[in-house]
Amino acid sequence: MTRNRKNHAASTPIRVALVAGSTLHTLVHDGLGAIKDDHRGYIHESLRAEFSDSLDLDEAMRPEHNPEYRWDYLLGHRPSTAVVGLEPHSARADEISTVIAKRKAARDQLRSHLKPDARIEAWLWVASGKVHFAETEKARRRLDQNGIQFVGTKVLRKHLPARTAGASE
Repeated sequence: MTRNRKNHAASTPIRVALVAGSTLHTLVHDGLGAIKDDHRGYIHESLRAEFSDSLDLDEAMRPEHNPEYRWDYLLGHRPSTAVVGLEPHSARADEISTVIAKRKAARDQLRSHLKPDARIEAWLWVASGKVHFAETEKARRRLDQNGIQFVGTKVLRKHLPARTAGASE
């Protein structure tokens, strides 16, 4: 039974995306185990069981990239087999550049850890408080151009990749 559990854990989305020698393997948790308790509420309750693994990317990258921007989390979405980035952050117009810089930094920081064909399917920014965008359309356009989806105050099903397990890349 333990062997099956171990094999199952090795096939979760984040673990599959990581190269064999990545130091991040030991930091990946089952389910939402790597997500801080107060951040789990940013994911709709009905979706939480759909995540098979998680990584606190901010903490994982802190030792080598402390003065740099760092993205908060990677989540392995079981139904789509996709890896999703999640960034709880203040939702103000003056923070857009910071969130964009965090995504760029995360992509650079992850380069040596991810397999060549692995990718983060969605980069989700969830408001960590009230939304304070004066020009919502302009803000969303800028985020779209940088591969980031602003989801408001909670991640919902419509924000997650729809691919089914077993689909080809």
